[in-house]
Amino acid sequence: MCGIFAYLNYLVPAKREEILRILIKGLQRLEYRGYDSAGVAIDSSNNAEDSVSDIAIIKKRGKVKALEEEIAASTQSLDFDREFNCHIGIAHTRWATHGEPSACNSHPQRSDPNNEFVVIHNGIITNYKDIKTFLEKKGHVFESETDTETIAKLIKHIYDTKNEVNFRQLVEAVIQQLEGAFSLVFKSKHFPGECVATRRGSPLLIGVKTRYKLSADHFPVCYSKADHDHRPNLIPTTSEPQTSDKTNEKSKDARHSDKSTSNLALQRSDSTTEFQPIGPNREVEYFFASDASAIIEHTNQVIYLEDDDVAAVSEGALSIHRIKRSIDESTVREVITLKMEIQQIMKGSFSSFMQKEIFEQTESVVNTMRGRVNFETNEVVLGGIKDYMGEIKRCRRLLFIACGTSYHSAVATRQLLEELTELPVMVELASDFLDRSTPVFRDDVCFFISQSGETADTLMALRYCKGRGALIVGITNTVGSSICRESHCGVHINAGPEIGVASTKAYTSQFISLVMFGLMMSDDRLSMQQRRKEIIQGLQKLPEQIKEVLKTDEKIHSLSQELYQQKSLLVMGRGYNYATCLEGALKIKELTYMHSEGILAGELKHGPLALVDKAMPVIMIITRDNLYPKCMNALQQVKARHGRPIVVCNKGDAETQSHAYKIVDVPYTVDCLQGILTVIPMQLLSFHIAVLRGYDVDCPRNLAKSVTVE
Repeated sequence: MCGIFAYLNYLVPAKREEILRILIKGLQRLEYRGYDSAGVAIDSSNNAEDSVSDIAIIKKRGKVKALEEEIAASTQSLDFDREFNCHIGIAHTRWATHGEPSACNSHPQRSDPNNEFVVIHNGIITNYKDIKTFLEKKGHVFESETDTETIAKLIKHIYDTKNEVNFRQLVEAVIQQLEGAFSLVFKSKHFPGECVATRRGSPLLIGVKTRYKLSADHFPVCYSKADHDHRPNLIPTTSEPQTSDKTNEKSKDARHSDKSTSNLALQRSDSTTEFQPIGPNREVEYFFASDASAIIEHTNQVIYLEDDDVAAVSEGALSIHRIKRSIDESTVREVITLKMEIQQIMKGSFSSFMQKEIFEQTESVVNTMRGRVNFETNEVVLGGIKDYMGEIKRCRRLLFIACGTSYHSAVATRQLLEELTELPVMVELASDFLDRSTPVFRDDVCFFISQSGETADTLMALRYCKGRGALIVGITNTVGSSICRESHCGVHINAGPEIGVASTKAYTSQFISLVMFGLMMSDDRLSMQQRRKEIIQGLQKLPEQIKEVLKTDEKIHSLSQELYQQKSLLVMGRGYNYATCLEGALKIKELTYMHSEGILAGELKHGPLALVDKAMPVIMIITRDNLYPKCMNALQQVKARHGRPIVVCNKGDAETQSHAYKIVDVPYTVDCLQGILTVIPMQLLSFHIAVLRGYDVDCPRNLAKSVTVE
């Protein structure tokens, strides 16, 4: 949700103005994640002779543009022409969780009025109150309401009480005290030109840019000594096990004494393996970010950090450390070459990213199927899961777990998957799945669907199922994401970067990916061959049919002018079109802030019909499938209550059109794929209503693209 960006240049001269421009551009690339304030921290010294520089923090509530203006107003105190051979700048867009949106609560957060340590943070620290109470007893005064400030003050406290430790060891000591999810980047006046970053349950990657060859495309992780206590008992918590009063008394005294703090086991690494360019001068630039969109314009060479990695850059050399080794974890980190292009994260000729992404669906669906569907032989192969197909076919049931739009893609394909696999198919909202502590068994196969691959609830559900021995399949749009890495196997949907907060092309690509999975599961069933053939033929026609649907844009814009002042909207359908109702209603809620509800038409008489009158806008999805007579019955009920139904129907369907107040017609395709064509008018409608209402369609209020906290 929050956006982290940091830039370190080593032996690559850069003026302060250029450094700030890079930081601001990085934040702009992360704006789509959602935020309410922003800030940066850089060296404040204007004298090139200074070996140690104070740190200047500039923060502002509102958009990155407001921060940019605040920085421009700092010309009197900061020499923008000052050149740095080595410098670390950190920047952040904040999504308020602890404390209201304000400059004071924005990041970077500082350790003290002298800005000795500053930190940027994405995530939530669940035990921050315990840490805060401990630090307040030690005399630390807090300025903000955030959980992040406790991290900045904790690292200073450890620095003040422990001698001869390096920056990385300080951070290791800090994260051993933290509970919750976080990614962190630290900067300190005591360690000029150095940067330390770490993550646990929240994404963080490092881009490497150099004109020289890298020393390796993978390198070993360094481990601390295995025999020391990995969790020093620095912070008292209410959840500690109870012992005798005397023991409690002694341990309490020890935890609250400076002496105990000074004896923290801050071990040096066994290895000094470092990662650096091979060249005469070792010039290198490092970019730290929450996701690749902020890095790709600088470099396509990236390293994805794993949970509890501590990445440290000192004198231009990067090393990655871990406090202890787990049995099943990788002991190396690879340098990955991103295939993303800068053009993919630019708007081009479109007014917004969302509009661009709606119109990209003609290409994105092709990319999802490319190399996977052979239209001549009717063969479907998903390379990421083909080695596990035997195990999947032997399972007792399939579970699809997701949130929001990704959940709707599973609802959209559930009926088809039940038909093709003849297995029980459960579709679950990740948060509810966890709340119920749902029973999961070793012979279950669990699919986790997430555009970003970092959705917190989905990721926690994945770990829950993995711990119970189920086979884990990830379906994501982001290579190197947490879900991608923690799954046994998976499918990359290949939709391309999706910047708009409201998901559009990722939905249709997830939809197609799940259809392809069903086709792969049924490839050896003779009774299914005719059905498989008609679905594959339908997939082949989809790109051209999507082009036809997009031509209705003007008609939908005209329709939006009639609807944009309404306060509520109902979307009805059943069967394969029910998911379109849910997704269409969600898009309208997200973008227009209008109440909308997706209603199963079969439930109309069980309550929702009471809402229907001549003033209530009703959209009905009615296509020519086996439920057509029942859908027409629902249409007649709406008309009988003086409703004025706007109907999304098939082209040439004169009967349906004769009963509609207004129509949007889409091409006919096989029933299980019709939802791909009927959802696009809903995407366009929500877009146009939001624009007419004057709202930012790419960044709806209160919402974030990547929901990395619960």
